[in-house]
Amino acid sequence: MNGFKAFKAQVPIEWSQRLYITLVRGIPGTRRLHRRTLEALNLTKCNRTVTRVNCSSIRGMLNQVKRLIVIETEEMYNARKQNLANHKAVRPPVVVGHSPPIAASSTSS
Repeated sequence: MNGFKAFKAQVPIEWSQRLYITLVRGIPGTRRLHRRTLEALNLTKCNRTVTRVNCSSIRGMLNQVKRLIVIETEEMYNARKQNLANHKAVRPPVVVGHSPPIAASSTSS
């Protein structure tokens, strides 16, 4: 599951002490102010996640670069990681029983 689908984590959004921030858009081509803000958040590569305390200064920084990132609460992040782990879990092998081919009886008339 990628960061764009993180909001579908199937848990209600509640107040959280920690925010999980994932960079989902590339840095090249963005404004210098946005690049500096992402550096301050320690987001330098796509699909990297950092954890920050939910305070007003961090929320202001996130508001500046909101089109480049995905913000999740702890519950959303844990639910997304659990769904990903369930998807990657080892499943029992598929057993296919092949029947022997039916011999075609040739009837010549």
